[in-house]
Amino acid sequence: MSLIPDLFSAAKQHLKGCKKSFALRLAAQILAVECGLKPCFLYDLSAADILQVQRYLKELHQIGFIQGPLHIINVEGTILIINVPRAASYLAMLLNSRELHVIDVSATLSHPEVLAQDRLGSIQSQLSDLLTLLTPYQSELPGTISVADIPSTEWNLCTIFGFLLHYPTVYWFDTTRNFENCLSFAPLKHVSVETTCSTIGLHKLQVYSFSIPESVYHTVQLFLQAWTESLKDTFGGQCHFTDLNIIMETVTLPAVAL
Repeated sequence: MSLIPDLFSAAKQHLKGCKKSFALRLAAQILAVECGLKPCFLYDLSAADILQVQRYLKELHQIGFIQGPLHIINVEGTILIINVPRAASYLAMLLNSRELHVIDVSATLSHPEVLAQDRLGSIQSQLSDLLTLLTPYQSELPGTISVADIPSTEWNLCTIFGFLLHYPTVYWFDTTRNFENCLSFAPLKHVSVETTCSTIGLHKLQVYSFSIPESVYHTVQLFLQAWTESLKDTFGGQCHFTDLNIIMETVTLPAVAL
């Protein structure tokens, strides 16, 4: 029996005013998080608050679409839905390896630069704080949909969210000066990952989308290749998604919002 009517009903009831296409794509993104295809989904698709999203996820569990557990956090008004064991494992790996691929795109620079390893201390500390906050939720029972508010922090959210979303490289900029960047008209390698959610028959679902400035691409190319191979391995270990397609194209934009 198709779950599509139930998925649409759940989104319509708890998230208000959404269309069928929205409901299906959102449900597929949640399923991608649960099965470990990615550790986190940044929810910015409607004005729902964290409790509405929690009720929606509980409904998805009740209709048998997801098994859980999943964890929802609210960071300064941004909602993220997290597979905690997957996210915590990745964050721990980053901290143990001490290899963070961070690109400085501060507006004061003439072009993007890879952030030197000796400047990564504060970012490592922030990742450690995030891991500490997630750790209590690693052993939740199936069906648990937990929520937490993370108080205002000094984190550069662009950077921390990039790591949490499992991007192979992330952007950083000096927030003590402004929130602008130097990516305007800079050639970028845009990477997107599309797949088919065979569980509900949804095609061309974008599960990853990120960019790497061409000026630093050569320094992170090998790491991107390793990331791609790891993604393929993860993809092969699940049964909900098929037809993995990794697309890379060069783009130049007049402005890039981070």
